[in-house]
Amino acid sequence: MPTDTNPAGDIFGGWLVSQMDLAAGTAAAFRAQGRCVTVAIDSFIFHEPVIVGDEVSIYTKIVQTGRSSMVIHVETWRRARNTKDRRKVTQGKFTFVALDENRKPRPLPPEDGFDTVTA
Repeated sequence: MPTDTNPAGDIFGGWLVSQMDLAAGTAAAFRAQGRCVTVAIDSFIFHEPVIVGDEVSIYTKIVQTGRSSMVIHVETWRRARNTKDRRKVTQGKFTFVALDENRKPRPLPPEDGFDTVTA
């Protein structure tokens, strides 16, 4: 939306980061079968801007797990209105930790083979 733009008229980068964090959080919570928190964004690259009106798609993949943590690779793609042209606009690695009811790190449950979630 226009309220999510920067002074140049492109979508504000912080909005994209928050949407990517939400998507990664969904993947993390699904894998952990419960509450998770973002503890780091280890890398982040803006490849090109997103224009108001573009369709935005975000894809996640868990690339590493530890005892209670997960590293999730996130990519954002844009499709300009009325075209089939899709282009990657951002990518990053987000680290999440699974939490228990006391907000303390807890072990991840055993893998069930469903580590990829598209949001």
